[in-house]
Amino acid sequence: MPLLRQVSLHEVKDADIREHYRRTFGDRDPVAEPGTASGTPGDWWTTFALSPSVLRNSADFLLMAADPESKLSLSPRHRELGVLRQAWVNGCKFIFSQHCKSARMFAGISDEEIAAIPNWQVSPLFTPVERALLTLTDAITSEHGRVEPKVVEVLQDGLPDEAILEFSYIVSLYMAHGTMIRALRLEYDNVDDPIVEVPAPDPDKPFG
Repeated sequence: MPLLRQVSLHEVKDADIREHYRRTFGDRDPVAEPGTASGTPGDWWTTFALSPSVLRNSADFLLMAADPESKLSLSPRHRELGVLRQAWVNGCKFIFSQHCKSARMFAGISDEEIAAIPNWQVSPLFTPVERALLTLTDAITSEHGRVEPKVVEVLQDGLPDEAILEFSYIVSLYMAHGTMIRALRLEYDNVDDPIVEVPAPDPDKPFG
């Protein structure tokens, strides 16, 4: 189960948070009756509601990143490629699963392209600019932001600087969200660590 206490509907006093609950869960208490329309447990909302300021800030970011009205320079396709790749590298099943759906529905990314995300380096499906975006994603998620200037030069051949900034910001903040989700065992990441000792058949001969 999630590691922190969840906030029941009757505890929510903040009007913005109550509206988030209403849009996500209807009129029911999501702690007593968990689950969302998309099939997720929904405990991201009920845990983040412990701090209305944190939930409001997080929800505003997610809306900015995905809402067409936010008028980003970054295309939905490029955004979703970055979010999917960072979720896979960061090991966040919840974000990866949710954004497989977003990628198909709102960004025109095919199932074949989604399947290629884990091994994009050997896939012919992505353009040079998209490959540079995926390289930048890997630099952010697994190299602590260390990226060769040549990567940005390739990006600048096909994208405005505004889009590169937006991409870097969105990938970085989704990575932070995914890390928190895993750390607090929320949604689909409420699982035990798979890296454990496997007992030997004969404990007296563990290396036999």
